[in-house]
Amino acid sequence: MSIKEEALQAHRVRHGKLEIATKMPLNNKHDLELAYTPGVAEPCKEIAKDKEKAYEYTIKGSTVAIVTNGTAVLGLGNIGPEGGLPVIEGKALLLKKFGNVNAFPICIDSLDPDEIVRTIQVIAPGFGGIHLEDIKAPECFYIEDKLKETLNIPVYHDDQHGTAVAVLAGLHNAMKIVDKSLDSMRIVINGAGASGIAIAKLLLAAGARHMVLCDINGAISENTGSMNEAHQRIAKVTNRDFETGTLEDIIKGKDVFIGVSVEGVLTKKMVQTMNPDCIIFALANPVPEIMPEEAIKGGARIVATGRSDYPNQINNLLVFPGIFRGALDARVRNITDEMKLAAAQGIADLVNDEELNENYIVPDAFDKRPSIAVSEAVIRIARKTGVSRI
Repeated sequence: MSIKEEALQAHRVRHGKLEIATKMPLNNKHDLELAYTPGVAEPCKEIAKDKEKAYEYTIKGSTVAIVTNGTAVLGLGNIGPEGGLPVIEGKALLLKKFGNVNAFPICIDSLDPDEIVRTIQVIAPGFGGIHLEDIKAPECFYIEDKLKETLNIPVYHDDQHGTAVAVLAGLHNAMKIVDKSLDSMRIVINGAGASGIAIAKLLLAAGARHMVLCDINGAISENTGSMNEAHQRIAKVTNRDFETGTLEDIIKGKDVFIGVSVEGVLTKKMVQTMNPDCIIFALANPVPEIMPEEAIKGGARIVATGRSDYPNQINNLLVFPGIFRGALDARVRNITDEMKLAAAQGIADLVNDEELNENYIVPDAFDKRPSIAVSEAVIRIARKTGVSRI
Protein backbone atom coordinates (compact mmCIF):
# COMPACT_ATOMS: atom_id res chain seq x y z
CA MET A 1 0.00 0.00 0.00
CA SER A 2 1.40 3.43 -0.95
CA ILE A 3 1.57 6.29 1.55
CA LYS A 4 -1.24 8.00 -0.37
CA GLU A 5 -3.50 4.97 -0.07
CA GLU A 6 -2.54 4.43 3.56
CA ALA A 7 -3.26 8.08 4.43
CA LEU A 8 -6.69 7.94 2.80
CA GLN A 9 -7.53 4.73 4.62
CA ALA A 10 -6.30 6.08 7.98
CA HIS A 11 -8.51 9.15 7.65
CA ARG A 12 -11.49 7.25 6.26
CA VAL A 13 -11.73 4.54 8.90
CA ARG A 14 -11.40 7.06 11.75
CA HIS A 15 -13.52 9.80 10.13
CA GLY A 16 -10.76 12.32 10.82
CA LYS A 17 -8.21 12.73 13.59
CA LEU A 18 -10.12 14.27 16.51
CA GLU A 19 -12.85 13.59 19.04
CA ILE A 20 -14.22 15.30 22.15
CA ALA A 21 -13.20 13.84 25.52
CA THR A 22 -14.77 14.63 28.90
CA LYS A 23 -12.98 15.69 32.08
CA MET A 24 -15.76 15.45 34.70
CA PRO A 25 -17.48 12.16 35.53
CA LEU A 26 -21.13 11.67 34.63
CA ASN A 27 -22.12 8.44 36.36
CA ASN A 28 -24.97 9.44 38.66
CA LYS A 29 -27.42 12.17 39.63
CA HIS A 30 -24.88 14.01 41.80
CA ASP A 31 -22.39 14.17 38.92
CA LEU A 32 -25.16 15.62 36.76
CA GLU A 33 -25.98 18.25 39.39
CA LEU A 34 -22.33 19.36 39.50
CA ALA A 35 -21.64 19.36 35.77
CA TYR A 36 -24.95 20.79 34.67
CA THR A 37 -28.04 22.00 36.48
CA PRO A 38 -28.13 23.34 39.15
CA GLY A 39 -24.36 23.41 39.82
CA VAL A 40 -23.34 24.95 36.50
CA ALA A 41 -25.01 28.21 37.50
CA GLU A 42 -22.28 28.95 40.03
CA PRO A 43 -19.32 29.29 37.60
CA CYS A 44 -21.67 31.12 35.21
CA LYS A 45 -22.37 33.75 37.86
CA GLU A 46 -18.70 34.12 38.73
CA ILE A 47 -17.77 34.61 35.06
CA ALA A 48 -20.61 37.10 34.57
CA LYS A 49 -19.06 39.23 37.34
CA ASP A 50 -15.52 38.88 35.95
CA LYS A 51 -14.87 37.57 32.41
CA GLU A 52 -11.31 36.64 33.36
CA LYS A 53 -12.78 33.89 35.54
CA ALA A 54 -13.52 31.99 32.32
CA TYR A 55 -9.84 31.03 32.34
CA GLU A 56 -10.36 29.45 35.76
CA TYR A 57 -13.71 27.72 35.33
CA THR A 58 -13.77 26.68 31.64
CA ILE A 59 -11.58 25.27 28.87
CA LYS A 60 -10.88 28.78 27.54
CA GLY A 61 -7.44 28.96 29.15
CA SER A 62 -6.18 25.84 27.41
CA THR A 63 -8.00 26.10 24.09
CA VAL A 64 -7.40 27.78 20.74
CA ALA A 65 -9.36 28.02 17.51
CA ILE A 66 -7.52 26.95 14.37
CA VAL A 67 -9.12 28.91 11.55
CA THR A 68 -8.79 28.51 7.79
CA ASN A 69 -10.61 29.41 4.62
CA GLY A 70 -8.48 26.96 2.64
CA THR A 71 -6.98 29.49 0.23
CA ALA A 72 -3.30 28.52 0.71
CA VAL A 73 -3.16 24.88 1.76
CA LEU A 74 0.26 23.22 1.92
CA GLY A 75 1.46 22.88 -1.67
CA LEU A 76 -2.13 22.55 -2.87
CA GLY A 77 -3.18 26.19 -3.11
CA ASN A 78 -6.79 27.33 -2.92
CA ILE A 79 -8.77 24.14 -2.33
CA GLY A 80 -11.50 25.63 -0.15
CA PRO A 81 -12.39 25.37 3.53
CA GLU A 82 -13.48 21.72 3.41
CA GLY A 83 -10.28 20.83 1.55
CA GLY A 84 -8.26 22.54 4.26
CA LEU A 85 -10.02 20.76 7.13
CA PRO A 86 -7.68 17.73 7.27
CA VAL A 87 -4.72 20.09 7.72
CA ILE A 88 -6.18 22.02 10.63
CA GLU A 89 -7.35 18.76 12.19
CA GLY A 90 -3.72 17.70 11.96
CA LYS A 91 -2.53 20.92 13.56
CA ALA A 92 -5.02 20.35 16.39
CA LEU A 93 -3.61 16.84 16.87
CA LEU A 94 -0.05 18.24 17.06
CA LEU A 95 -1.02 21.02 19.48
CA LYS A 96 -2.48 18.44 21.84
CA LYS A 97 0.36 15.94 21.47
CA PHE A 98 3.26 18.37 21.81
CA GLY A 99 1.81 21.29 23.78
CA ASN A 100 -1.18 19.82 25.64
CA VAL A 101 -3.27 22.55 24.03
CA ASN A 102 -6.87 21.86 23.03
CA ALA A 103 -7.70 23.11 19.55
CA PHE A 104 -10.91 23.27 17.53
CA PRO A 105 -10.62 23.28 13.72
CA ILE A 106 -12.91 25.96 12.28
CA CYS A 107 -13.49 26.38 8.53
CA ILE A 108 -14.83 29.68 7.21
CA ASP A 109 -16.43 29.67 3.78
CA SER A 110 -15.48 33.19 2.75
CA LEU A 111 -12.92 35.07 0.68
CA ASP A 112 -13.90 38.40 2.23
CA PRO A 113 -11.23 39.44 4.78
CA ASP A 114 -13.65 41.60 6.73
CA GLU A 115 -16.18 38.78 6.96
CA ILE A 116 -13.45 36.44 8.21
CA VAL A 117 -12.34 39.01 10.78
CA ARG A 118 -15.89 39.51 12.02
CA THR A 119 -16.54 35.76 12.21
CA ILE A 120 -13.46 35.23 14.36
CA GLN A 121 -14.30 38.23 16.54
CA VAL A 122 -17.74 36.88 17.44
CA ILE A 123 -16.47 33.39 18.34
CA ALA A 124 -13.36 34.61 20.21
CA PRO A 125 -14.89 34.63 23.74
CA GLY A 126 -14.74 30.83 23.82
CA PHE A 127 -11.02 30.63 23.12
CA GLY A 128 -7.72 31.58 24.72
CA GLY A 129 -6.03 32.15 21.35
CA ILE A 130 -6.54 32.21 17.59
CA HIS A 131 -4.34 30.14 15.29
CA LEU A 132 -4.70 31.26 11.66
CA GLU A 133 -3.77 28.64 9.08
CA ASP A 134 -3.57 28.37 5.30
CA ILE A 135 -5.01 31.80 4.49
CA LYS A 136 -3.38 33.34 1.45
CA ALA A 137 -1.39 36.57 1.27
CA PRO A 138 -1.97 39.47 1.29
CA GLU A 139 -5.35 38.89 3.00
CA CYS A 140 -3.68 37.01 5.87
CA PHE A 141 -1.74 40.14 6.88
CA TYR A 142 -4.89 42.26 6.97
CA ILE A 143 -6.86 39.64 8.92
CA GLU A 144 -4.12 39.19 11.51
CA ASP A 145 -3.60 42.93 11.96
CA LYS A 146 -7.32 43.61 12.41
CA LEU A 147 -7.73 40.80 14.92
CA LYS A 148 -4.72 41.95 16.92
CA GLU A 149 -6.24 45.42 17.10
CA THR A 150 -9.57 44.21 18.43
CA LEU A 151 -9.07 41.00 20.43
CA ASN A 152 -7.59 40.57 23.90
CA ILE A 153 -6.22 37.10 23.13
CA PRO A 154 -3.15 36.19 21.06
CA VAL A 155 -3.53 35.83 17.30
CA TYR A 156 -0.87 33.80 15.51
CA HIS A 157 -0.54 32.91 11.82
CA ASP A 158 1.59 29.78 11.72
CA ASP A 159 2.47 30.07 8.02
CA GLN A 160 4.13 33.36 8.91
CA HIS A 161 5.48 33.18 12.43
CA GLY A 162 6.05 29.47 12.93
CA THR A 163 8.07 29.30 9.74
CA ALA A 164 10.05 32.42 10.64
CA VAL A 165 10.97 31.15 14.11
CA ALA A 166 12.00 27.73 12.80
CA VAL A 167 14.16 29.33 10.08
CA LEU A 168 15.87 31.65 12.56
CA ALA A 169 16.56 28.75 14.93
CA GLY A 170 18.24 26.84 12.11
CA LEU A 171 20.23 29.87 11.01
CA HIS A 172 21.52 30.47 14.54
CA ASN A 173 23.26 27.08 14.45
CA ALA A 174 24.20 27.15 10.76
CA MET A 175 26.04 30.43 11.38
CA LYS A 176 28.11 28.79 14.11
CA ILE A 177 29.32 26.14 11.68
CA VAL A 178 30.28 28.57 8.89
CA ASP A 179 31.57 31.19 11.37
CA LYS A 180 29.51 34.04 9.94
CA SER A 181 27.28 36.58 11.66
CA LEU A 182 23.71 37.52 10.82
CA ASP A 183 24.54 41.19 10.38
CA SER A 184 27.29 40.45 7.86
CA MET A 185 25.66 37.70 5.79
CA ARG A 186 24.00 38.51 2.49
CA ILE A 187 20.62 36.77 2.32
CA VAL A 188 18.15 36.13 -0.46
CA ILE A 189 14.60 34.98 0.28
CA ASN A 190 12.76 33.49 -2.67
CA GLY A 191 9.01 33.72 -2.17
CA ALA A 192 7.43 36.95 -1.01
CA GLY A 193 4.16 35.62 0.35
CA ALA A 194 3.17 35.21 3.99
CA SER A 195 6.15 33.04 4.96
CA GLY A 196 8.80 34.97 3.06
CA ILE A 197 7.75 38.35 4.40
CA ALA A 198 7.47 37.05 7.98
CA ILE A 199 10.93 35.46 7.75
CA ALA A 200 12.36 38.74 6.48
CA LYS A 201 10.76 40.71 9.33
CA LEU A 202 12.03 38.36 12.02
CA LEU A 203 15.55 38.20 10.56
CA LEU A 204 15.62 42.00 10.52
CA ALA A 205 14.52 42.03 14.16
CA ALA A 206 17.33 39.56 14.91
CA GLY A 207 19.95 41.81 13.31
CA ALA A 208 20.12 40.93 9.61
CA ARG A 209 21.15 43.90 7.46
CA HIS A 210 21.65 42.64 3.90
CA MET A 211 18.56 40.95 2.52
CA VAL A 212 16.71 40.78 -0.80
CA LEU A 213 13.29 39.22 -1.37
CA CYS A 214 12.40 37.79 -4.76
CA ASP A 215 9.05 36.80 -6.18
CA ILE A 216 8.14 35.32 -9.54
CA ASN A 217 9.11 38.60 -11.22
CA GLY A 218 12.50 38.92 -9.54
CA ALA A 219 13.92 41.19 -6.86
CA ILE A 220 11.57 43.39 -4.84
CA SER A 221 12.67 46.92 -4.04
CA GLU A 222 11.20 50.35 -3.52
CA ASN A 223 11.82 50.94 -7.23
CA THR A 224 9.68 47.95 -8.23
CA GLY A 225 6.52 48.88 -10.09
CA SER A 226 3.07 47.62 -9.06
CA MET A 227 3.18 46.00 -5.61
CA ASN A 228 0.59 45.08 -3.00
CA GLU A 229 0.68 46.81 0.38
CA ALA A 230 2.63 44.02 2.08
CA HIS A 231 5.33 44.17 -0.60
CA GLN A 232 5.49 47.94 -0.35
CA ARG A 233 6.10 47.77 3.40
CA ILE A 234 8.81 45.11 3.23
CA ALA A 235 10.51 46.88 0.30
CA LYS A 236 11.16 49.87 2.56
CA VAL A 237 13.37 47.83 4.89
CA THR A 238 15.03 45.29 2.56
CA ASN A 239 17.18 45.46 -0.60
CA ARG A 240 18.80 48.72 0.42
CA ASP A 241 21.28 48.34 -2.45
CA PHE A 242 18.31 48.31 -4.87
CA GLU A 243 19.42 45.14 -6.64
CA THR A 244 17.44 44.20 -9.73
CA GLY A 245 16.99 41.11 -11.83
CA THR A 246 15.86 37.51 -11.51
CA LEU A 247 16.78 35.06 -8.77
CA GLU A 248 19.66 33.89 -10.97
CA ASP A 249 21.03 37.44 -10.93
CA ILE A 250 20.34 38.17 -7.26
CA ILE A 251 21.80 34.99 -5.79
CA LYS A 252 25.32 35.77 -6.96
CA GLY A 253 27.59 36.55 -4.02
CA LYS A 254 25.01 35.67 -1.39
CA ASP A 255 25.71 33.68 1.77
CA VAL A 256 22.21 32.37 2.42
CA PHE A 257 19.31 31.22 0.25
CA ILE A 258 15.93 30.77 1.94
CA GLY A 259 13.27 29.33 -0.33
CA VAL A 260 9.58 29.40 0.51
CA SER A 261 8.42 29.22 -3.08
CA VAL A 262 8.18 26.36 -5.58
CA GLU A 263 10.16 23.32 -6.58
CA GLY A 264 13.13 23.47 -8.91
CA VAL A 265 13.77 27.23 -9.06
CA LEU A 266 17.34 26.89 -7.73
CA THR A 267 20.00 25.03 -9.70
CA LYS A 268 23.44 23.66 -8.91
CA LYS A 269 24.89 26.24 -11.27
CA MET A 270 23.23 29.07 -9.34
CA VAL A 271 24.53 27.72 -6.03
CA GLN A 272 28.05 27.76 -7.52
CA THR A 273 27.76 31.56 -7.87
CA MET A 274 27.13 32.03 -4.13
CA ASN A 275 29.82 32.76 -1.55
CA PRO A 276 31.91 29.91 -0.09
CA ASP A 277 30.32 27.97 2.78
CA CYS A 278 26.88 29.05 1.66
CA ILE A 279 23.70 27.99 3.46
CA ILE A 280 20.65 26.68 1.59
CA PHE A 281 17.22 26.45 3.24
CA ALA A 282 15.06 25.02 0.43
CA LEU A 283 11.70 24.77 2.16
CA ALA A 284 9.15 24.29 -0.63
CA ASN A 285 7.01 21.21 0.04
CA PRO A 286 6.79 18.46 -0.94
CA VAL A 287 9.59 19.10 -3.46
CA PRO A 288 12.16 21.74 -2.47
CA GLU A 289 13.60 24.50 -4.62
CA ILE A 290 16.68 22.30 -5.03
CA MET A 291 17.31 18.78 -3.84
CA PRO A 292 19.96 18.62 -1.09
CA GLU A 293 22.38 16.47 -3.06
CA GLU A 294 22.36 18.96 -5.94
CA ALA A 295 22.88 21.90 -3.58
CA ILE A 296 25.88 20.16 -2.00
CA LYS A 297 27.33 19.44 -5.44
CA GLY A 298 26.99 23.16 -6.12
CA GLY A 299 29.12 23.98 -3.08
CA ALA A 300 26.59 24.46 -0.28
CA ARG A 301 28.03 23.79 3.17
CA ILE A 302 24.68 23.35 4.93
CA VAL A 303 21.35 22.35 3.40
CA ALA A 304 17.97 22.25 5.12
CA THR A 305 14.54 21.38 3.75
CA GLY A 306 11.01 20.96 5.05
CA ARG A 307 11.16 17.20 4.48
CA SER A 308 11.55 14.50 7.09
CA ASP A 309 13.55 12.19 4.83
CA TYR A 310 16.56 14.56 4.75
CA PRO A 311 18.67 16.00 7.58
CA ASN A 312 17.87 19.43 8.99
CA GLN A 313 14.09 19.50 8.70
CA ILE A 314 12.90 23.05 9.31
CA ASN A 315 9.49 22.23 10.72
CA ASN A 316 6.87 24.50 12.28
CA LEU A 317 6.18 21.68 14.72
CA LEU A 318 9.29 22.88 16.57
CA VAL A 319 7.47 26.14 17.24
CA PHE A 320 3.69 26.42 17.41
CA PRO A 321 2.83 23.98 20.24
CA GLY A 322 5.24 25.76 22.57
CA ILE A 323 4.20 29.21 21.40
CA PHE A 324 0.59 28.57 22.34
CA ARG A 325 1.42 26.67 25.53
CA GLY A 326 3.49 29.64 26.72
CA ALA A 327 1.01 32.26 25.52
CA LEU A 328 -1.87 30.52 27.30
CA ASP A 329 0.09 29.93 30.49
CA ALA A 330 1.22 33.56 30.63
CA ARG A 331 -2.21 34.72 29.42
CA VAL A 332 -0.71 37.26 27.03
CA ARG A 333 -2.64 39.47 24.63
CA ASN A 334 -0.02 39.37 21.86
CA ILE A 335 2.83 37.14 20.76
CA THR A 336 5.61 39.68 20.29
CA ASP A 337 8.77 39.71 18.20
CA GLU A 338 10.78 39.49 21.40
CA MET A 339 8.98 36.25 22.28
CA LYS A 340 9.63 34.84 18.80
CA LEU A 341 13.32 35.76 18.96
CA ALA A 342 13.63 34.08 22.35
CA ALA A 343 11.76 31.04 21.04
CA ALA A 344 14.18 30.68 18.11
CA GLN A 345 17.19 30.93 20.41
CA GLY A 346 15.63 28.40 22.78
CA ILE A 347 15.23 25.87 19.97
CA ALA A 348 18.76 26.47 18.68
CA ASP A 349 20.26 26.03 22.15
CA LEU A 350 18.89 22.49 22.35
CA VAL A 351 21.62 21.43 19.91
CA ASN A 352 24.83 21.55 21.94
CA ASP A 353 28.28 22.17 20.51
CA GLU A 354 29.22 18.48 20.63
CA GLU A 355 26.14 17.51 18.60
CA LEU A 356 26.20 20.41 16.14
CA ASN A 357 27.26 19.54 12.60
CA GLU A 358 26.28 20.16 8.98
CA ASN A 359 23.55 17.51 9.19
CA TYR A 360 22.19 18.45 12.61
CA ILE A 361 21.33 22.11 13.15
CA VAL A 362 17.86 21.77 14.71
CA PRO A 363 16.23 19.16 16.95
CA ASP A 364 14.19 16.38 15.40
CA ALA A 365 10.51 17.11 14.82
CA PHE A 366 9.53 14.39 17.31
CA ASP A 367 11.77 15.80 20.03
CA LYS A 368 9.44 17.19 22.70
CA ARG A 369 12.08 19.50 24.20
CA PRO A 370 11.45 22.36 21.74
CA SER A 371 7.86 22.73 22.92
CA ILE A 372 9.05 23.11 26.50
CA ALA A 373 11.90 25.45 25.54
CA VAL A 374 9.62 27.66 23.43
CA SER A 375 6.87 27.85 26.06
CA GLU A 376 9.44 28.75 28.72
CA ALA A 377 10.88 31.45 26.45
CA VAL A 378 7.44 32.97 25.84
CA ILE A 379 6.60 32.98 29.54
CA ARG A 380 9.99 34.45 30.46
CA ILE A 381 9.64 37.32 28.00
CA ALA A 382 6.01 37.90 28.99
CA ARG A 383 7.02 38.31 32.63
CA LYS A 384 10.12 40.34 31.79
CA THR A 385 8.13 42.80 29.68
CA GLY A 386 5.16 42.92 32.05
CA VAL A 387 2.58 41.62 29.56
CA SER A 388 1.73 38.44 31.46
CA ARG A 389 -1.73 38.68 33.00
CA ILE A 390 -1.09 36.11 35.72
